[in-house]
Amino acid sequence: MNGTRIIKLFLHLSKEEQRKRFLARIDQPENNWKLSLSDTAERRFWKPYMKAYGECLSATSTRNCPWYVVPADDKDNARLIVSQIVLDTLDGLKMTYPKVSKARRRELQAIRKQLAK
Repeated sequence: MNGTRIIKLFLHLSKEEQRKRFLARIDQPENNWKLSLSDTAERRFWKPYMKAYGECLSATSTRNCPWYVVPADDKDNARLIVSQIVLDTLDGLKMTYPKVSKARRRELQAIRKQLAK
């Protein structure tokens, strides 16, 4: 592993909240482009989609790379949760600056002398 950390987030929206957001998209002209008839047609398959999502998340979640299912009905709260997950992940990386060798310190001092002129 090269130190890369992947964070997998599933923003879970309830069917009722999705309905409310779809209605809001109709009422806000700047968001009309975000909605199509196919969006409402797909709502008929809500239960099978939820089952498929659950199976997918279960099958692809590992100890080293889990899925985080974030309740997303409340956007502000969802953003707070996601931010905390990112911060916790960064804290867990235990990052440090590289150690500077004696040779590198000498090089930096030479650079300092050049810049001091």
